[in-house]
Amino acid sequence: MSRRMDAQAGAAFDLADETAYLAWRAAKLARFPKTLAELVVEVRDPRALSSGEMQALLECCKRANMAIYASPAGSDPNKEIPRRLGLQLGLRDLDPNYLADDDGISPLTVAERGTRGEFIPYTNRGIKWHTDGYYNPGERTVRAVLLHCVERAETGGENELFDHEIAYIQLRDRNPQHVRALMAGDAMTIPARIEGGRIERPAQAGPVFSVDAGGFLHMRYTARALSIEWKKDTATDAALAALEDILGAASPWVFRGRLEPGMGLVSNNVLHTRTPFTDSPRHQRLIYRARYYQRVGAR
Repeated sequence: MSRRMDAQAGAAFDLADETAYLAWRAAKLARFPKTLAELVVEVRDPRALSSGEMQALLECCKRANMAIYASPAGSDPNKEIPRRLGLQLGLRDLDPNYLADDDGISPLTVAERGTRGEFIPYTNRGIKWHTDGYYNPGERTVRAVLLHCVERAETGGENELFDHEIAYIQLRDRNPQHVRALMAGDAMTIPARIEGGRIERPAQAGPVFSVDAGGFLHMRYTARALSIEWKKDTATDAALAALEDILGAASPWVFRGRLEPGMGLVSNNVLHTRTPFTDSPRHQRLIYRARYYQRVGAR
């Protein structure tokens, strides 16, 4: 992307440039999918996409920052499936997060024992609205997330998906000052993680909305009520209340569905939830999660 294009893209998120924002907003809403089905791409082999399949996935991500692929891979547990798919889409650098396997990919399934079982993604409990890696420092910003389904739960385990750019539009249309408050560098702080009297992860402060060097909008957010500190001022309180109202309302902009074996989600780290689920001997939910420092389509 040229520097001129970078500047044009970033201008849409400049609160002082209403003209650029309105032009971007109109184009975004005009192209946005009406249904989740518009984001589903059938692929023959995720490890070896055809040029048409790749372009379809990239186009979906341009429209809505996400795409769903459906493949005949079924319950094949080979981690090369998501890894190779990610590489084809420009996703190279995995975030080696705390609970990931040595290869950087996390197997999201119910952990009966061990450290993983202490964290909600490795239980069958529901998860509220969030983006991934919100506790990471800026140099390890998670810009893309890939979820690959090996096995679904017997019941439950659906995801709600909400393009963070649409959330930005709704918030800015209510009051641009809400966006300004949530772009502050100290808007949201994740406290330090302390184990055995040692600091395993220092406190991490940062904005909710930010614009990267390419002019793309990034969102860092969690609806969790514990282990989070919001900036204590009137502007942040009002902005947070407005955002929570947007996320809590019924919305045609929110998609909901469940990944089946062989399906997956690729996204530029959009807002998402997970409903509680129940496993059975026949269906024990297993989702591979890969987090990346690049956006989908990066080269």
